[in-house]
Amino acid sequence: MNGGAEDTPGSMSGAMPDRSTGVALAALMRQAVFVQDADGAIVLWGPEAELLFGHRAEDALGRDAGELLLPDGPPGLAEGWQRGARAGPEWAGTLPVRHADGHTRLVEIRSRPAPAADGGRRVISQAADAGTLRDLASDLALSTGLINQSPVALGLFDTELRWRRINPALARLHGVPADELIGKPFGAILSESDTSGVGAVLRRVLESGRPVIDHRTTGRTPADPDHDHVWSASFYRLDEPGGRVLGVAMSAIDVTERVRATTEVARARVRLALIAEAGTRIGTTLDLRQTARELAESAVPRYADLAAVDILDAVLGGGAAPPVREDGSAVFRLLALEGTRGTPLEGRTREIGGPVTFGPERATTQAVRLARPLLLSDARGPGLRRLARDETGARVLESAGVHSALVTPLIARGEVLGALTLLRTGGSRAFDEEDRDLAAELSARAAISVDNARLYTRERNTALTLQRSLLPQVPEDRADIDIAYRYRPAVSEVGGDWIDVLRLSGHRFGLVVGDVMGKGVRAAAIMGQLRSTIRALARMGVPPAELLGHLDNIAEFLGDSIATCLYAVCDPRAGWCEMAGAGHLPPVLVRPDGRGELLQLPEAVPLGVGGVPFRSARWALEPGATLALFTDGLVEERGHSIDEGLRAVLRLLEGPPGPLEETCDTVLGTRTHGTPQDDVALLLARVHRGGSGGG
Repeated sequence: MNGGAEDTPGSMSGAMPDRSTGVALAALMRQAVFVQDADGAIVLWGPEAELLFGHRAEDALGRDAGELLLPDGPPGLAEGWQRGARAGPEWAGTLPVRHADGHTRLVEIRSRPAPAADGGRRVISQAADAGTLRDLASDLALSTGLINQSPVALGLFDTELRWRRINPALARLHGVPADELIGKPFGAILSESDTSGVGAVLRRVLESGRPVIDHRTTGRTPADPDHDHVWSASFYRLDEPGGRVLGVAMSAIDVTERVRATTEVARARVRLALIAEAGTRIGTTLDLRQTARELAESAVPRYADLAAVDILDAVLGGGAAPPVREDGSAVFRLLALEGTRGTPLEGRTREIGGPVTFGPERATTQAVRLARPLLLSDARGPGLRRLARDETGARVLESAGVHSALVTPLIARGEVLGALTLLRTGGSRAFDEEDRDLAAELSARAAISVDNARLYTRERNTALTLQRSLLPQVPEDRADIDIAYRYRPAVSEVGGDWIDVLRLSGHRFGLVVGDVMGKGVRAAAIMGQLRSTIRALARMGVPPAELLGHLDNIAEFLGDSIATCLYAVCDPRAGWCEMAGAGHLPPVLVRPDGRGELLQLPEAVPLGVGGVPFRSARWALEPGATLALFTDGLVEERGHSIDEGLRAVLRLLEGPPGPLEETCDTVLGTRTHGTPQDDVALLLARVHRGGSGGG
């Protein structure tokens, strides 16, 4: 500041309570200060006055302010300003001041009278560029409007992290009036919020100066003490242009609904993924137990900590008995149980497949009786006894920390098949209404696969029973021939393969092998009709080719089914065998020296095609010769031709003759590896003359 110290009013220094802030503001506005005596002569000219007006102190001191600043002003303008400034209490206005370089600029000037130390009067004037003041006023108005009207919660902390400024949005968010927070440290009132985490962020921003964006914090405030809220907060350090730290500014918005919506979307995606995955995992086979295991495994561990699949015993039996008895109990069979690894539930299983009676109070029984899902949000204590078979089971569930359960009936085609039980333990979230809906949808989709497997199992068992009931009853009085056979149904679906051994007149024997195209009960039933017809015609002494002709005529009345068949009449005493085939694989003849060959039968079409006559051929049978008849399941192998399979069977049968039973097991075990994909029928016959028989 230029000019003598004795001319400086004593009140100037005391007018600035915060000198650094005032200096910064003055620098921003370029606020100039100058003082005049009672006659209007300038007695003090500050450095900002030099910057604003362009006149140096030595050029300005002692000159009349009006003549210096307003030489080109309208008449009376300078006199009016001076007169108003001396009259007081304050004169304020905008003057067209002439700059030292000659240009004119509008300047906001405030002048007021003040006593001087010598008892005289002084006029103190403060001046600033009018454009700068307008911009500053607009900025302040905009800032104030934004702060007070913004929906975003805004706050300001000092360097001690005490509240200094709170906008209305922040006061509403917390539910605490601003005057109760101003001056208090952060966290003093908001004890229900995550204040420790926010406080650490505030200190870090204050120390480092690096802002923190989108910091998520969860808690409760006096505005809503009963519900958790999630806020997204950002923090910035405030510095003066000179570098002094003023504090930390904070902005926050309530993102509870957004987080909830995001969570719901994530849960929906998990649900859809679970259902989609279950759709690909459940029902890969028509095996009922495998289907039940796939259902349980699809739910654990992604959706539950334990899953059990119980099927009603009445449903498995295929009877018409109601699923629930008059006393409210029901008999179930546990087909699958899957527990999360590393928990007490792993390996804690009741007998799988055995019948278990559940009383009417059991959750599984209730879900089946009501045919709707049963949700146990809190299954602890007495609720565990509704889930466990007995007290021991309840203690196991309690030790595993089971706290909630879902029991959903398996309903397919309007019939209740059983129930899917899901349990959650430990820190897992309790089941809720959305989980119940998901479990219901999962069970509905899985129930179709379970029912398909059940119906298939029922049909397969029926076909298998029918087929096994039609296996040959080998005649006991067979001194001239040894017989051994094997029948093994396919792992997937029973077909129409069959074999038969008939006692004919004159010490002769009839050997039959056949295969009805198709699977299931229908194929087995057609096979039974053909078998019965062959037995009747053979006992009448009809020769092989003629018999197949009659059989072909009958096959026309069996629908669109096609069957292959090979019929052989053997006379061990006379040493010959006459055979005719209907599209069937050639048999193998192994001579007593161990050499084998595939017998080439006259070409013929399968039964049911019609219009083609059948022919037979005769071969000699030496004592000790072995004849092998079989179906295509023995020779078919993925990736290999039928011819390769026939040669492989021929190699297995060749060689020194061994016991027929052992030979059957060797051939079957080698060719099918214990799990045939198609039905396999094998019939071995070894002739001898006058022997005691035995195989």
